[in-house]
Amino acid sequence: MSEVHVEDHSSLIKTPQQLIVVVVLAFVIPVVGIVMIASAITGGLKTEAAGDAGAVAERLKPVGTVVIGDVPAPAAGAQPAAAASGVKSSSGEPIKTAAAGGPGAGKKLYDTVCMACHAAGLAGAPKTGDKAAWKPRIATGKEALYNSALHGKNAMPPKGGSSAADADVKAAVDYLVGLAK
Repeated sequence: MSEVHVEDHSSLIKTPQQLIVVVVLAFVIPVVGIVMIASAITGGLKTEAAGDAGAVAERLKPVGTVVIGDVPAPAAGAQPAAAASGVKSSSGEPIKTAAAGGPGAGKKLYDTVCMACHAAGLAGAPKTGDKAAWKPRIATGKEALYNSALHGKNAMPPKGGSSAADADVKAAVDYLVGLAK
């Protein structure tokens, strides 16, 4: 019969130190290769030039501001006193409302300030037009509702976070109560 000749298999890795070196190189070489390929593809492309700092700042500026408290007095000739309602849009521009307490002032203030919470019932605010939620509040009387709106209640800040005239806030309360009746 024929003999089967078996040769001993020998490995290039003979010590634990050699094994560690091979394992580390198995991770490092592909990572270095990927970095080199990415660098070659982008060609060292820079996304922003140093002179574009103003453009970057313009893109990152806030959309609007919140003014809590009194609105500073306008500069001479900047804006008529009747147009300064204290209600500002998201861009910071004053919104022209009817004269304080005038017709439409309540709806305008509701649309610009109050709707944010009352339309969806956020933070415990009674939803606009929800008769069941408004009934116990209306039962306390208009003065109590005015007081809550003017001075804040629970999560609602005074005047809903606006700097509107008291007459406009009361008109907004009347508007909300009218929708709940």
